[in-house]
Amino acid sequence: MRQAARSAEAWGFDSIWAADRVIIPWRIDTPYPYGRDGAFIVPADRPFLDSLSCLTFLAACTSRVELGISVLVLPYRRPLVWAKTAVTLDHLSRGRFILGVGVGWMEEEFLALQAPFRDRGRMTDEQLEVLKEVWSTERSSFSGEFYEFEDIAFLPKPYRTGGIPVWVGGEGLRAQKRAGRYGDAWFPYFVRIEPDELAARFDNVRRCAAAAGRSPERLRLNCCLPIEVTDEPVPQEPDRLAGTPAQLVEAIARYRSAGVEHLALQFMAPRWPDRLRQMQQFAEETLPHL
Repeated sequence: MRQAARSAEAWGFDSIWAADRVIIPWRIDTPYPYGRDGAFIVPADRPFLDSLSCLTFLAACTSRVELGISVLVLPYRRPLVWAKTAVTLDHLSRGRFILGVGVGWMEEEFLALQAPFRDRGRMTDEQLEVLKEVWSTERSSFSGEFYEFEDIAFLPKPYRTGGIPVWVGGEGLRAQKRAGRYGDAWFPYFVRIEPDELAARFDNVRRCAAAAGRSPERLRLNCCLPIEVTDEPVPQEPDRLAGTPAQLVEAIARYRSAGVEHLALQFMAPRWPDRLRQMQQFAEETLPHL
């Protein structure tokens, strides 16, 4: 992790990201929404370190890159506990933390963590209300369906005056509404999507922001996409990032034209040395043209 983070920083990447997973059941019947065949891509016998702990460690190993989580599954946790961890990471990194949030998808993981799967959307919305309260008031109180506290101090507040950026993950209509109501950005992960379709969905996020009484212009369109760097040219598909560094310049430019401001990349090379090589090749041959 240290090698990857320091290399990414030296090569000119803007951010590094950690995924969130607490446990992996040996049997998963819930379809995985981010795979072609619906099967979860990480075997149960592989180690999966805690995301916020990893990012805190990497905050000490780096000095410039932003540190993001894609995405923290809020219903797995009690809000005051994870919010304290998040604001601690934010301070230790001197304001480099990006908080990606989501509702989760794996019913078996919810069951193991004794978290209600069917209520996960409402719990996430309420946790975001809690976050707004404790990060902005001196004496914080809250009374909701799932969480309640009265007259508490929550210090420190976020490092930056504007607070920790909250990027709302999820792809569907409910996620779009949540991003419009609570987010600084909509931050979906699509295995494949054309730039024009992504822009059309973001238009709906902005409409949701307006309906919630927020300025649509405050929201940003950021997203996470898989990427494959190849040595030889490959046929180009409008909904996929794959090809030589030169081909990727043109493909990413289409997403920029559609309004994407921050693009998190998941390099899909299955082996670590190959993945690191792809990252370096992209940084040296593609990044200078973006």
